[in-house]
Amino acid sequence: MYQITLVDIAVAFIPVLATVIIIGYWSQSIKSASVAISRMLIQLLLIGYALNFIFDSNSQWIILLVLMFMLIAASWIGLNALPVNPRSLFIYSFSAIACGGGLILVFISQGVLHVDPWYQPQVMIPIAGMIFSNSMNAVSLAGERLYSELDHNQDYSRARNIAFQAAMIPVINALLAVGLVSLPGMMTGQILAGTPPTIAARYQIIVMCMIFSSAGISSALFLSLLKYQIQNRSQ
Repeated sequence: MYQITLVDIAVAFIPVLATVIIIGYWSQSIKSASVAISRMLIQLLLIGYALNFIFDSNSQWIILLVLMFMLIAASWIGLNALPVNPRSLFIYSFSAIACGGGLILVFISQGVLHVDPWYQPQVMIPIAGMIFSNSMNAVSLAGERLYSELDHNQDYSRARNIAFQAAMIPVINALLAVGLVSLPGMMTGQILAGTPPTIAARYQIIVMCMIFSSAGISSALFLSLLKYQIQNRSQ
């Protein structure tokens, strides 16, 4: 594959700069976009070096620490959109993502891909990243919609059902569009790396299965756990 240089990265930022200018012109504020872009650049450059170290170490303990860090970060970030103190819901978010996402990670890595050794970082970290981030988004959407429905005086059961459906919309749309509208990241990356498209498609099927199931299970668990927090708040 072509080795991307820092000059190439600078060129890629030209349309980004144009977009930031539009944001500033229309919204009079570029702070959030600038912070997001800066964090993306710094985080990805740093993670490249970090992953080199992790891959070279080939240690199961380091992999476990990395997975735990990813899980904690996803559990916290997923609560940012909710109209309550994140600290009060962290244990619910962590439990939902750990159970929903963690079980899918073990099932896919060991039952489908047969990763050996189980902690092979080149497989576990990318897969865990996709699963945990997808679970995080589903939990965030489900929680935000649940509180919104409760604010409109819906009973919990009705609000839960609406929130679950809302959380699954992006995932279901992705399933409908894959192969017709988009070639997702893993499939695109494998094709660019020279993998035959038929093999890349099989891997993408596995990815879509784990994304759908992790989103559904994590959001369902989170909504179920929130029932107790909501009941305690109303008493």
